[in-house]
Amino acid sequence: MSNAGKNMRLRRIFDKKSGNAVMFAASHGTSTGVVLSGLENIESITRKAFTGGADIVFLSTGMINKNISLFEEFPEKSVALKLSSSAVGDEVKNQEVQIFSVEHAVKIGADAIVVLLPFAPENEAKIISWLSAISEKCYDFGMPLIAEAELPTSYSATEGIVVTENTVKHLKRICRLSAELGADIVKTNWTGSVKTFSEIIEVLPVPVVVAGGSKESDIDLLTKIELAIKAGARGCSVGRNIFQHKNPVAITKAISAVTKDKISAREALGLIQIR
Repeated sequence: MSNAGKNMRLRRIFDKKSGNAVMFAASHGTSTGVVLSGLENIESITRKAFTGGADIVFLSTGMINKNISLFEEFPEKSVALKLSSSAVGDEVKNQEVQIFSVEHAVKIGADAIVVLLPFAPENEAKIISWLSAISEKCYDFGMPLIAEAELPTSYSATEGIVVTENTVKHLKRICRLSAELGADIVKTNWTGSVKTFSEIIEVLPVPVVVAGGSKESDIDLLTKIELAIKAGARGCSVGRNIFQHKNPVAITKAISAVTKDKISAREALGLIQIR
């Protein structure tokens, strides 16, 4: 059954020409045990990401309310409300807590909500129940749901993920489960190859975006995005590799060129180096 509210908002998230999206994940203040460098001034860094071509930013309600002028300056851009926070100080690992409601997302004018889903043995039953309840509310209010179906260490890791056959199986399962429970967009970790990432995309009836992951070299990031797009991804969601970059505008332009113009990573790297 179609949902007019979701369809209207989803159209604002994805680039009209390419059908893909560059998502700027700037809600790490809700997901990490320390305040990461580069996020001290949300207004400044988001302006740079938008200038570079990001289509949507992930923010908490506190940061949205404090930076309304951004969306007056960039009225064509979208915002996704981060609906959850990681309880990193909890004795039980991988605990995600709902901090806002779907109704609140509607009130502040969000185009989507985003939730982190750290599926792990100690919390899987809770995550399934929680996601299904959020999904039902999203349907009622016509609010797109972006599910971050990633490995539990995705936001704490400082190095790239070591991908094994079991890793791919796990990501494939939790991505499909997220779609089964009503996610409209699924964000997940890069699996290391076009073949394995395609296996995930092939079993999902909704758009998949690749996560930027931990800080890495420009060419490694751009190559990952290039290959993900070739595998069928509809975009990327990048945080640290933008807000911790020495030139956030340039790297976002390069990311946008690979994602939406589908140029090669090597060509896009040149866009950074000539600046």
